[in-house]
Amino acid sequence: MAKTALITGITGQDGSYLAEQLLAKGYEVHGMVRRASSFNTKRIDHLYKDQHNKNVKFFLHYGDLTDSSNINRLLEKIAPDEIYNLGAQSHVQVSFEVPEYTAHVDGIGTLRFLDAIKEVGLKDKTRFYQASTSELFGLVQEVPQSEKTPFYPRSPYAAAKLYAYWIVVNYREAYGLHASNGILFNHESPRRGETFVTRKITLAAARLKAGLQDCLYMGNLDSRRDWGYAPEYTELMWLMLQQDKPDDYVVATGEMHTVREFIEWSFAELDMEIVWSGKDADEIGKDRKTGQVIVRVDQRYFRPTEVEQLLGNPAKAKRQLGWEPQVKFAELVKIMTQADWAEVHGKTK
Repeated sequence: MAKTALITGITGQDGSYLAEQLLAKGYEVHGMVRRASSFNTKRIDHLYKDQHNKNVKFFLHYGDLTDSSNINRLLEKIAPDEIYNLGAQSHVQVSFEVPEYTAHVDGIGTLRFLDAIKEVGLKDKTRFYQASTSELFGLVQEVPQSEKTPFYPRSPYAAAKLYAYWIVVNYREAYGLHASNGILFNHESPRRGETFVTRKITLAAARLKAGLQDCLYMGNLDSRRDWGYAPEYTELMWLMLQQDKPDDYVVATGEMHTVREFIEWSFAELDMEIVWSGKDADEIGKDRKTGQVIVRVDQRYFRPTEVEQLLGNPAKAKRQLGWEPQVKFAELVKIMTQADWAEVHGKTK
């Protein structure tokens, strides 16, 4: 009999890739979506089939991580073998503007699911994956960061995710739930939201090349991150729930690059070489060929408390799960930039 999975955040980057992968493995996949007046299902539209058709294995349900009764009803109805909690207010900068909402969704939302598993009677059946984050490390206490590195969150988003991390550990130890945390470092793809820094860069490169944008405005150019490829990370989410014992894993590439490097590599992919000049907020990047200023620093994009560097040590995932990332920085930037160029260039023809 096919396994059943429930994915929160199914309309997002990770949710859409995970849904594809689970369907390919023969799963029946259920997704939780929030009601909206406009469609936000672009990333999963290709998976949806008319519910009147035979052998449909992909279903969507209205729901919200802030609504306990809704979560309980969904679990009673679906009784999933696996739950992947990917839903969140996932933008770090935005979390400073809506800290209370971020706490309700990203922190208490996780508790609502864990408690529902226990209360509905699925404790011995359902396995739970929590999308944790490298932002937990914040003001890093050691480099690289592993599962044993002390946490030091630097945003309302990270603080909410810290609660979620520890409540997963607590319910695992107190009630015997098969619940695991994936401490995912930054992971990107052409499906990344356009307000996130990497996609903002690759889309700007394509639009500048096509003459549709004048300049890219950025925050901290020297922030350093460990960037991986999202489909590889979602595959590991599944792998974690196939283990006999639940555990927590750092998911990363073990390589670190600056935002500045990401810009340089992305623009170079479209034959634009950047020459930097100036300092701090007055720094600019010019196209060597044309002399046009194509990158500027805007201080509104700086966080109140910056996270300067994040570098993961994925040794445990490799040792215990046999997982190792294949797509590294250069290939990731190329994949994303070329995807945005194909889309932008196609629209301008």
